[in-house]
Amino acid sequence: MVLDLLVTKTDDGVTAEIPSIKGCECWAHKEDEAIDKSIELLRFYNNLDSDVEIKIDKARGTKTKIIYKLVFNKDLP
Repeated sequence: MVLDLLVTKTDDGVTAEIPSIKGCECWAHKEDEAIDKSIELLRFYNNLDSDVEIKIDKARGTKTKIIYKLVFNKDLP
């Protein structure tokens, strides 16, 4: 499965969201913290075990917005 992670830098911190998952948005002072929090939310919303590897690939970006691709295997029932 591949999902987009949108990271937006503002004057007071960083917002990260996974647009395809409603409510999967967080804020932090640093980009790495925001990405980590987003990964935690992704695991929660998709019931992913901690042993499921999630690769983070930077796709494209500007000064204030960066799009990452989150790549992982999700076993379908």
